[in-house]
Amino acid sequence: MTTEITKTSIESESSIYHSADSFEFAQRQAKSLADSQLVPTQYQGQQGLPNCLVALEMSKRMNLSPLTVMQNLNIIHGKPSWSAQFIASTIMSCGRFSNFDYLVKGQGETLEVQCIATRLEDKKQVKGTAVSMRMARMEGWTKNSKYSSMPELMLRNRAATFFGRQYIPDLLLGVQTSEEVVDIEPEPINVSESSVRIEPQQEDENDLGF
Repeated sequence: MTTEITKTSIESESSIYHSADSFEFAQRQAKSLADSQLVPTQYQGQQGLPNCLVALEMSKRMNLSPLTVMQNLNIIHGKPSWSAQFIASTIMSCGRFSNFDYLVKGQGETLEVQCIATRLEDKKQVKGTAVSMRMARMEGWTKNSKYSSMPELMLRNRAATFFGRQYIPDLLLGVQTSEEVVDIEPEPINVSESSVRIEPQQEDENDLGF
């Protein structure tokens, strides 16, 4: 009886770091996940154990299955990032909105996409920031070739991301999307010897002048 109550108490805690018992329980869960071949490779084996713990912590805070977090949390340039599809599905399944949809206008260079939904709390229609091909070019997103081959899909992903940032930031935990991580990655800077001038150091004279 006592064991069942303790287990229920641990599982209901909002963080795996809440207590020593919850962290120990999470470590056992992480090991079982790391031993599975069905989780993404970055979570497998001994090296994947820390990643499993992070996924378990995020799943606790978001009230989601750890597998859902693992399947949708990508590691790009060493940074965790959500897939845009995950953000859209979170918007639709969070229970805060109804009639979530995409408004698509124009075509070619005038193509524009905006997310719209009805907020259940007050029945108000809410809109996310409109995303267009013009914005994509100005922000430098079009360096991704998919904006040429599948522009509407890419703008839909961006529009869903903006909507999520505006209306469910607490559910995304501040994690960026894969597209955002790629787009803000700074360009490498080449520093050649010829571009760097090193001034010779001069020794300070003492009070006697030498």
